[in-house]
Amino acid sequence: MTAARLLGVGFSLTLHGSDLLLHGVYLDEKLGCCTFCLTVSEYNRRYILEHYPGMDAEKPIVARLGVEVAERVVPPVASVRTENDPLRLLAVGRLHTVKDHAFLVRACEQLQGRNVGFECAIAGEGPERHNLELLIRKCGLDGRVKLMGHMPRERIVSVYDRADVVVLTSRSEGIPLVLMEAMARGRIVLAPAITGIPELVIAGETGFLYEAGSLEGFVDRLLFIHSLLMRSQVHAPDLTRPGNIDRRDVSAPEQPAARQLDWIRHAAWVQVRNNFNRSKNLESFGDLFMQRMPPQTESVSDEDFVLQQI
Repeated sequence: MTAARLLGVGFSLTLHGSDLLLHGVYLDEKLGCCTFCLTVSEYNRRYILEHYPGMDAEKPIVARLGVEVAERVVPPVASVRTENDPLRLLAVGRLHTVKDHAFLVRACEQLQGRNVGFECAIAGEGPERHNLELLIRKCGLDGRVKLMGHMPRERIVSVYDRADVVVLTSRSEGIPLVLMEAMARGRIVLAPAITGIPELVIAGETGFLYEAGSLEGFVDRLLFIHSLLMRSQVHAPDLTRPGNIDRRDVSAPEQPAARQLDWIRHAAWVQVRNNFNRSKNLESFGDLFMQRMPPQTESVSDEDFVLQQI
């Protein structure tokens, strides 16, 4: 904003999650002065218009993030399970209070109390590691809940593929890349119904949602998914088929568990491919700027020195 004023040019603003929802430093001034504002979700766009009613309603534009999606590759589906197979949970994210991995540990304690066989891996590093280690020991979950630390990209891919359910327990988010990555690999996801997450995870169609902060709701969703997994048999739909699936196929109560879960995996993959595809979204992102760049009608021999430094 300062550079734009000094140079007499316009500037744009990009807002993801905490920079808008938690901090919002000088946002009234920034939003008033920017040429346009990009944000990652319809939820954020509505939030901006509701909390800054004086600004031009055309300024905030939704520009979604995304992940790489393999075309014409069949994401893995669940294999046949036995009663002795544990429910494999995975959480990926830095160990920070806002990610609330302690909530996940307490949920695992409840699963253990209900005699549910499970394994839980938490991939990531951060300042909460010591507190989480203490809580895991206090809950008697040593060996069942594992802090994996930071994992390189090539390892995290294989960890995704082993997971039955990728869970998110954050208190605040934009639209997490972790969920997009999991869904792009055909994983079942469970996340809180906050901010822009329901735009990615459509309850019962592309994944599962629970009421934020509700430990009972979170555990109930896990038990429901577990019951479907236990009844599942291999039934892989054609994941290369173009277009969206028929939502009636996903929610029909008469369908066997395997078909229901496989269609949810399929719908998750289609959702990311169509709407949260990094390549497609980057191209659209670039077009937004190109459309706003005025054509240069004459050559300039001496560029502004300050602009060169920036």
